[in-house]
Amino acid sequence: MKNFEFHNPTKIYFGTETTKKLGTLLKDVGKRVLLVYGRSSIKKIGLYSTVIDQLEAANIAYFELSGVKPNPRIETVRKGAKMCKENNIDVVLGVGGGSVIDCSKGIALGAKYDGDPWDIYMRKETPKAALPVVSILTLSATGTEMNGNSVITNLKEKKKKGFGSILSYPVFSILDPTHTYSVSKHQTGCGIVDSLTHVYEFYFSQDDNYLNNRICESIMKTVIHYGPIALKDPNNYEARSNLMFSSTLALNGLTGFGKDFDGYNHTTEHVLSAYWDIAHGDGLAITAPHWMSYILDKTTVDKFYEFAVNVWGIKPGKDRMKVANQGIRKVFDFYESLGMPLYLKDVNITDPDLDLIAEEAVTNNALGKFKVLTKQDIKNILKNAL
Repeated sequence: MKNFEFHNPTKIYFGTETTKKLGTLLKDVGKRVLLVYGRSSIKKIGLYSTVIDQLEAANIAYFELSGVKPNPRIETVRKGAKMCKENNIDVVLGVGGGSVIDCSKGIALGAKYDGDPWDIYMRKETPKAALPVVSILTLSATGTEMNGNSVITNLKEKKKKGFGSILSYPVFSILDPTHTYSVSKHQTGCGIVDSLTHVYEFYFSQDDNYLNNRICESIMKTVIHYGPIALKDPNNYEARSNLMFSSTLALNGLTGFGKDFDGYNHTTEHVLSAYWDIAHGDGLAITAPHWMSYILDKTTVDKFYEFAVNVWGIKPGKDRMKVANQGIRKVFDFYESLGMPLYLKDVNITDPDLDLIAEEAVTNNALGKFKVLTKQDIKNILKNAL
């Protein structure tokens, strides 16, 4: 294993009825709350009422910021940060999926910064403080409920940027799988793909870390097993609970210790989202399988062979390249069975400027760690995905 540091300060409250602990738990964090959420979904499932009842029973003052969109906008972060300053907010409570919680983290950072919060995401400013964040999760996907990362979109500048800090880890997160029962088939599929991609980006590595590999494989197999069950039976608690905590473990540090991170898929998807505002999971469903196919060669075949045999159950064989290809084919087939797009045309991206996308994605003319990719490589992968 490579040297690493591991610390995760977020406390998880997992299971049914855990939202009813909110008022008691919040008392130790703050008494003036900014409640951040999306549009109408948390009201439709009754979660909004439960949260408000908890806040009022605990005599916690609250202010609301609703309307957070997928690919959360910097304008919402700016508005929320301003509200925090004007109302002496001392804790940001995000109730929703990854977009809401990411937005809440951005607000918490912006509330303690005198300039434009976008400076933080553009790496022009290193934050020195943030308001505490608390989250109640309603979508199994991003893992943001137990990490310090957030991704914010600036559509005017056509940029989607991530930022991570120990300041942004939620103090605690409430994970009740029943809150995900109403998630649509498409968003459930997006979450499955996002969870798997988080694992890919550590699993596919030139670093041979036996323990890490087995942890990654267990999470992937769990998501692959329970994803179709949740799609067929949305109220299946076993499926929803396994998907929920798998997505948490996929990006809370557990899958990344002792290995390099390969960011091709998320980095490229962020460019696609910034220009076309597509669903994050849709973008990842397109990028990952074509990336796998493109980078499979004699230097990567052993890892893809391991992936095929240990994750997808492909029968071992002497022709390692054939087995590896069968494993990648399984990814294409699985995503198709989930109803996810496999090509850019499936999300109405029909004539993209591949030079522009490649230029936006690379750093110092290269991207990736498992297989280092040039701008031309990125263009070639995207051509295959047209």
